Amino acid sequence: MAVTESEADSTHRGTPAVHEGILRRQSARESAARTYARALPIVPVRARGLTIEGADGRRYLDCLSGAGALALGHNHPVVLEAVHKVLDSGAPLSVLDLATPVKDAFITELFRTLPAGFADRARVQFCGPAGTDAVEAALKLVRAATGRGGILAFTGAYHGMTAGALAASGGAPDLQVGRLPYPQDYRCPFGVGGPRGAELAARWTESVLDDPKSGVPHPAGMILEPVQGEGGVIPAPDDWLRRMRRITADRSIPLIADEVQTGVGRTGAFWAVDHSGITPDVMVLSKAIGGSLPLAVIVYREELDVWQPGAHAGTFRGNQLAMAAGTATLAHVRENGLAERAATLGARMLTRLRELQNQFACVGDVRGRGLMIGVELVDPASAPVPQACGSDADGWDSAKQPHPADPELAAAVQRECLDRGLIVELGGRHNSVVRLLPPLTISDEQASAVLDRLADAVTAADRDRRRTG
Repeated sequence: MAVTESEADSTHRGTPAVHEGILRRQSARESAARTYARALPIVPVRARGLTIEGADGRRYLDCLSGAGALALGHNHPVVLEAVHKVLDSGAPLSVLDLATPVKDAFITELFRTLPAGFADRARVQFCGPAGTDAVEAALKLVRAATGRGGILAFTGAYHGMTAGALAASGGAPDLQVGRLPYPQDYRCPFGVGGPRGAELAARWTESVLDDPKSGVPHPAGMILEPVQGEGGVIPAPDDWLRRMRRITADRSIPLIADEVQTGVGRTGAFWAVDHSGITPDVMVLSKAIGGSLPLAVIVYREELDVWQPGAHAGTFRGNQLAMAAGTATLAHVRENGLAERAATLGARMLTRLRELQNQFACVGDVRGRGLMIGVELVDPASAPVPQACGSDADGWDSAKQPHPADPELAAAVQRECLDRGLIVELGGRHNSVVRLLPPLTISDEQASAVLDRLADAVTAADRDRRRTG
């Protein structure tokens, strides 16, 4: 399908003809596996900060942020300056795993941000450019270091789309990895929620590991997300994370923290494990560490570094532009207190969203940490899922009975958001959670605009659902 002369002439003007033509060719030529393009039929041509401009001339507030990869938003000046500096210097752009000044600066800045004491005894492995490759590296590493094969992961997890990473995710097609319950309040696997639910999840983990007839051999490692993203924006309780650290340490099981989406200030701390004060044995890092360009690494305790040369490699693990952009991003977040800013602004946004929850029965739950926020949409007309009685002392409302998830309503809200110039992602077990991942540079005024548009979208989608239902 060739580009017509009229479309080519109007490319720089941002017209509906260009927009529709590009989308039509994408539909005809690209894989059926495409995802974001189906729900978000836009053609970005320019972007800055929170804002994207499409080929049709429309402007959008982007709360997808490259699935969390854009900590500083689109085309931040410090990122562009770092990239231009490398390009202008004549430095090689891809160097395999050779040492370069650009790589040395990136490692130095990265180690400066690590949990207390970790950098003093850490090693870093540069992986292929995607987070899923770093997950594969982490799984291979702990298996090589322990001589064991099994991995423990959690229900609702998402670790990537390659074979090993997918096997450890919640949507795995067959059982290759042992599954443990991940604590959550709204849909607690034990029906109690709160600290009591987290305690039961921890006890179940101990039982699986200590029962010789559990069917789960002593594992090579445990992998977890401090906040489950694709699982529905579910923050792990800090006490539970500390418990997992004790359980694994006492049993000589390496603990892998997947910080691909939670890292670089996203949750209100530089790394999400910082909230609980734990230091994992392995950290899986990608997305924001490349400053919007492809980069993935694992950082791990030096005692685990038993690999032979070439045990994990990748042609594009020497991406110099990504390292330069990543160094600039890490430093900017650290020097400007953007993690603390995310914590403060995220708390305000959650407060306002909970006011929305009080107005609409279809908003079942609002949760998140920092600028990683989820709004779960439900069908209030359906019977709620019974929960056991909780204790007021737990600080959990046992009278709050969750209704079934409503993915159709969530999709309608996403469409209404797009109509209002707001880009949001969906996630969760049933794709019923509207997710907000704005850049850490979002202003108070922009945050208010995002919430206004989201509230309008929920109002419109709920009205239409009740009218047609």
